[in-house]
Amino acid sequence: MLVTLAQSGFTLVLTLLGLLVITFSLSALSPVDPVLQIVGDHASASTYQQVRHQLGLDQPLVMQFWHYFVNLLHGDLGTASATGQPVLQDLFSAFPATLELATLSLIVGAVVGILCGVLCARYAGSFFDTVIRTLTLLGNSVPIFWLGLLMLSLFYARLQWSAGPGRLDDIYQYSVEPRTGFALIDTWLSGDPEAFRNALSHLVLPVSLLGYYALASITRLTRAACLSELGKEYITLARAKGASEMTILWRHVLPNIRGTLLTVLALVWTSQLEGAVLTETVFSWPGIGRYLTTALFAGDTKAIMGGTLVIGICFVLINNLTDVLVRVTDPRTH
Repeated sequence: MLVTLAQSGFTLVLTLLGLLVITFSLSALSPVDPVLQIVGDHASASTYQQVRHQLGLDQPLVMQFWHYFVNLLHGDLGTASATGQPVLQDLFSAFPATLELATLSLIVGAVVGILCGVLCARYAGSFFDTVIRTLTLLGNSVPIFWLGLLMLSLFYARLQWSAGPGRLDDIYQYSVEPRTGFALIDTWLSGDPEAFRNALSHLVLPVSLLGYYALASITRLTRAACLSELGKEYITLARAKGASEMTILWRHVLPNIRGTLLTVLALVWTSQLEGAVLTETVFSWPGIGRYLTTALFAGDTKAIMGGTLVIGICFVLINNLTDVLVRVTDPRTH
């Protein structure tokens, strides 16, 4: 176990270093000139060269990467030109919103998706199976921004069943102290039940949207994994002993596919963290996705690099943690 953990740690360090090199290289190849972002198009040549020297852009790329790496170790990701604040501070403010949205969506998608996947495997080929498979196929096909706009138009603008864009209404936006950055926790700690209900109502539409896309993948993969297990010999033995189909699925099949389920849930969670850009834009959700969108339109390379690194680090850490959990919980991988 210690050797496995050491190997995983070494692989993690190499992966993060590779991610840093690739991110820096893509930033260096970007057509956006960070000097012009500061001095403007009408600055003199001497001013341009002076700012370029101050930023260290007149040095070789190897030296630029070394300085960036050293600053990164000290927690310095540079200053975002769009906000005028340190990129790290912006990311700390935006990341809890994305994490809250992605985690709640994963919980909804996992609970409903696993249940639907098991039922589809139990009643494979039935009308229920066909309907669920059609809905999951739509979940993997329909553009997420279009469905988000449709949900806002129907449930918020016309029916007024839920709150609109943003995390809180204006009346609560500045009255609730942002202690943790998570809207549900902060409104709960504020002691104002109306603020908590308001935060919950703002989460309904984006969580339902991302949860639908999550359960689409989880349902299909759970169904396929269950059907694969149902054809094995130990299932035949369980049936010979008189076990019902649902008992076989819940007590025998699901424990044997837990490694697959953990992997699927990890992939869905990371895709929610990195792929919520359009959802956050549609619902004006102040997370990493919206922050990166604003940085892209502003040509803010420091903010883009910082946001990309955060998402990449989350992706690497979650996948490595999943590998460890699969090895610990599934004796067949030993």
